[in-house]
Amino acid sequence: MNPVQEKQIFFHVGLAKTASTWLQFKVFPKFRGIYYVKNTWYHRYASIINRSQHPRYLVSRELDWQLGREVSRFAALFPHAQPIIVLRRHDSWIASQYRRRVKNGFGLPFESFFDLEQDRGYWKQSDLYFLPKLRVLEKYFSHRPLVFFYEDLKADPMVFVDRMARFYGVDYDKNQISLLPYHASYTDKQLKVLRRVSRYLMSPVQEFSGPRIRRWLQKRSRSLLLYSVLYPSLLIPDAWLPEEELIPNE
Repeated sequence: MNPVQEKQIFFHVGLAKTASTWLQFKVFPKFRGIYYVKNTWYHRYASIINRSQHPRYLVSRELDWQLGREVSRFAALFPHAQPIIVLRRHDSWIASQYRRRVKNGFGLPFESFFDLEQDRGYWKQSDLYFLPKLRVLEKYFSHRPLVFFYEDLKADPMVFVDRMARFYGVDYDKNQISLLPYHASYTDKQLKVLRRVSRYLMSPVQEFSGPRIRRWLQKRSRSLLLYSVLYPSLLIPDAWLPEEELIPNE
């Protein structure tokens, strides 16, 4: 048998806004008995697995539109890896995705982001379908995907982490697990101000081009502008803001 095939590999396909970053930075590094390939090392996962002598590996990557591409690349090298995915209820998932996009400069109303009636939004209804994502994992890997649910994590984070740890066959010190979110959350007020500013200053869809350093500078400049609006927006009187919802409750 190929030495690589003797290694046990777990591939966490982290959909955005399903606690992927929290798992990557606050949970997975605390697991003992498995080599965790950090998200920042993802571009080197093949060389790490091939050259290291550890019997078990955990690789994690946040994937959305690029899920099919990255899964096919990973499975081409490690088809025997065990895929893991966390799914989230559609209503809270799309709302959280929209909040993230507004924070990143999406200046259009929610209906332009997701259109439930005519499907003309930036995010399509098909982007929320779970079955095609599971079929991609089943197509490329020899193991069927293990599915966890975000709602279970919210209900009891430590029970959720325990289940993952048992599946990976690892142990950990519960006192080392921080339940605080990795990213700070922003108020509706901050996001409404940012949305209004972005509507006039930025393109709704982020497009960065050119060499790597140029793309980095473009992203950095955009981020600095956005954060220069986010934090001062807390000082704006509520009476100055239009009476509009960030996301329609219905």
